Amino acid sequence: MASRTTEQPGEEQSGQPRDEQPGEELRFRPPSLVALQNNPVTTRSMVRRLPQLVRRSLALAWKVDRRAVVALLVCQALSGFFEAFGLLATTGTITALISSGEITERLREALPSIAVLAGAAGLRALLGIAVNNISSRLSPRISREAETQMLDAAINAELAAYDNPGFNDKWDAADRGAEVAQDLITESQQFMASLASLIAAAGVVTVLHPALLPLLLLAALPQGIAGMKAARVQYETSRAMSADRRTLGLLRWFMIDKDIADQLRSGTMAAFLLERYRAIGVRVDTATDQAVHRGARYALLGAVAGGLASGLVWLSLALLLGAGQMSVASAGTAVFALRTVATSLQGMVGYGTRLFRTGLYVDDWAEFIQEAGGHRIRRGSGAPAAPRVVRVEGLTYAYPESDAPALDDVTLEVRRGEVLALVGENGSGKTTLSKLLTGLYLPTKGAVTWDGTNVEELDPQEMWRHTAVVPQDYAHWPLSARDNITLGQPRGGDEAVRTAAAHSGAHEVVDGLRSGLDTLLARQWWGGVELSGGQWQRIALARAFHRPAGLLVMDEPTSALDARAEHRIFAGLRRMAQDRAVVLVTHRLANVAVADRIVVLDHGRVIQQGTFQQLTRSPGLFRELWELQNDRGVPAPRGEMP
Repeated sequence: MASRTTEQPGEEQSGQPRDEQPGEELRFRPPSLVALQNNPVTTRSMVRRLPQLVRRSLALAWKVDRRAVVALLVCQALSGFFEAFGLLATTGTITALISSGEITERLREALPSIAVLAGAAGLRALLGIAVNNISSRLSPRISREAETQMLDAAINAELAAYDNPGFNDKWDAADRGAEVAQDLITESQQFMASLASLIAAAGVVTVLHPALLPLLLLAALPQGIAGMKAARVQYETSRAMSADRRTLGLLRWFMIDKDIADQLRSGTMAAFLLERYRAIGVRVDTATDQAVHRGARYALLGAVAGGLASGLVWLSLALLLGAGQMSVASAGTAVFALRTVATSLQGMVGYGTRLFRTGLYVDDWAEFIQEAGGHRIRRGSGAPAAPRVVRVEGLTYAYPESDAPALDDVTLEVRRGEVLALVGENGSGKTTLSKLLTGLYLPTKGAVTWDGTNVEELDPQEMWRHTAVVPQDYAHWPLSARDNITLGQPRGGDEAVRTAAAHSGAHEVVDGLRSGLDTLLARQWWGGVELSGGQWQRIALARAFHRPAGLLVMDEPTSALDARAEHRIFAGLRRMAQDRAVVLVTHRLANVAVADRIVVLDHGRVIQQGTFQQLTRSPGLFRELWELQNDRGVPAPRGEMP
């Protein structure tokens, strides 16, 4: 979504003087980014978020492999248990070693405690290997599950959702979230491991002397706050620059795309686009540098405060030992436990910070799932037959954020065996009307009915099985020629495919391919071939002719065809209409002579209806357009001028 560029203090975009800068720039500003800037993340909310993120990661993992999640939690709990058991055994070991008597006797007394320590360490190592193995198996599956949920939400949303500002931008942000979702379980596991170790060691420290525990927590708090603040800065900067990063990606695509490489060169646009790319890149780099410097300041302050607090902890331990409130053996155990607690707290801060940062991206994924869920197709369950009559009554349709409706109070119908042509200037609503007839859009007001039943009461999947559409922009699927025609829904075998291809002229294309119907139509893949625009349009027509559809919609179906191929299509259109209703959208008015009825649209309203003969003889927009298309008067060559 393009938005008006706002002035930034001291910023001269693209190095241009202020009065020479364009009024608008290709930049995206999704609503979620505005909400983030208006409601910045606080440290308190970050702390509250960590348990939620752990639960979310476990919930995703639970959908993937429940037994693995149970095994992961059991292993973490056992690891914490053996951590505490080993620390408690340390006291017995130290007591035996510093007692009076011969060294061999002291070693013999310490041997059981040493065995417990070694056993606990070995078991924790084995559990660590198991945990890493489980999380490594779960990670890629979690990302795939997140991607699957995204795809399910997107393909089951109403088509109109894609017209909502920001929907595609949210998809881009969610795609990043799905990609890093695999890190969620790893970071949650590491966070839980640090937490288990902390609980075990903190319990031992509390047993040794209760005053040590709050001091330990105080020592870890500054670094924890600093780490989370740095993560917040990094995320906010990333989101603020997401618009520019998307623009950079778009500019890269324009500079390397094969289909426009000739225009890039003939239009001498390379230097212009590259300069724009560099200017936006500088803006991104500047914001990144500022974020790095802010994060470094937070880290420095946290390290200084944490160091001072740690010094207070060790001083307290020395005072307790000097005052006789702890034995030497207990103090030795406390040293090990304090080091374990410090390491665990550092791990919790580090992994918690990373978990929070990952969670912010996963929030974008969850936001898209929720957004798409709000647009989920929720219609009836009726199973229609191929329609005999498709009718629109008082139909009005308005696109989101539009100032005027694309269609206004339209009423018409098309019957089986009939060819209905929609004619009008650009932006008159022809394509929008065709999408409403097929149930791809639902009207803002009014109704679309198939054989008297409102399309909102019908199962859309069953409806679309009875529709065939040749859109203006048809897909170039990276599949075989056969799959490009059948769309993965074979019917009647290759004979039906060849019949459809013959009707569209695509048989000439297929016969010229290296492997016929088995040829891959994607040159970007090894072994694939590339078709011309006209050849692709023949394939797109063959798709529609192959489907057993009761409603055939053809939107500019011959725009890329030569005269011979175009004549073949329209000469056979009457035959195609024998067992289906046909809606034809075209700007070439000579082609609509084949239609039984022509509807002329202007600014979303029906202004004329009739046959070709009636409309060419009556004053109105159709005759005006017809005369303009047939006005071939051009100046004579210079040598022939009188």
